[in-house]
Amino acid sequence: MRPIKIPAQILKYTTQKNTSQEMCNLASQGYSALYKDSPEVSIVIPAYNEEENIVATLTSLCTNKTNRSVEIIVVDNNSKDKTQQLAVACGVKCVFQPVQGITVSRNMGLSEARGKYILNADADSIYPEDWIELMVKPLDNDQVALTYGQFALVPTAGTGRLTYFFYEYIAEFSRWINKKIKDEAVNVYGFNSGFRREQGLQVDGFNHPPGTNEDGWLALKLRNKGFGKLHLVNDIKALVWTTDRRIQLDGGLVKGTVKRVLRTLSKK
Repeated sequence: MRPIKIPAQILKYTTQKNTSQEMCNLASQGYSALYKDSPEVSIVIPAYNEEENIVATLTSLCTNKTNRSVEIIVVDNNSKDKTQQLAVACGVKCVFQPVQGITVSRNMGLSEARGKYILNADADSIYPEDWIELMVKPLDNDQVALTYGQFALVPTAGTGRLTYFFYEYIAEFSRWINKKIKDEAVNVYGFNSGFRREQGLQVDGFNHPPGTNEDGWLALKLRNKGFGKLHLVNDIKALVWTTDRRIQLDGGLVKGTVKRVLRTLSKK
């Protein structure tokens, strides 16, 4: 059962009751406990002009609970705001990618990473405290090539959370259809997935043909290479909360829903 309301664990990051400096301090303290000399997990976060969101994202990741050593890499994709300064203030590694684009940014993060496992995250999402462990654990099984998860929406405009609650079930149904009549790889999102670094490098990273997406195409390459199956992590404790700005860019909920339906029904 999906939560109708935003859980308190997530709400503390979205309401921004603390100052940016307080959040950065909290992130830095958490990261000092999370990161050890030889990271097992690398979290890669592409970011372009994310000064309003990135501190909350990093704080939620830095305060995750896991015994694994974790490094966090922010790829500043030529931001014009304070994205880089805020990432550094949170204590995580930040590298600069001057070439605009999500694919080159994810590839740069992959090349910089040192962990056995790569987790993909986005700079406008909030990650629950068990997310790292729940996304990585299935990868300990060599029959799993890639893990991917579910998400819920944080309203930023006029649409209420209750409306999104029902919308998310419609979205889940469309993903079920995708898996049955298209390919499960279509359901993989770059802000909530994980794979083994060496295998990702062997399939040429996130590079993909025109007209496809970097995240789903990587999943397809890993599976077709014989590295294992795709694994959906459906534990509610791994549910990622992301802003609804993509829906707003699609023209709002109604137009966004129509576009989703058309994509689902398309044979492409």
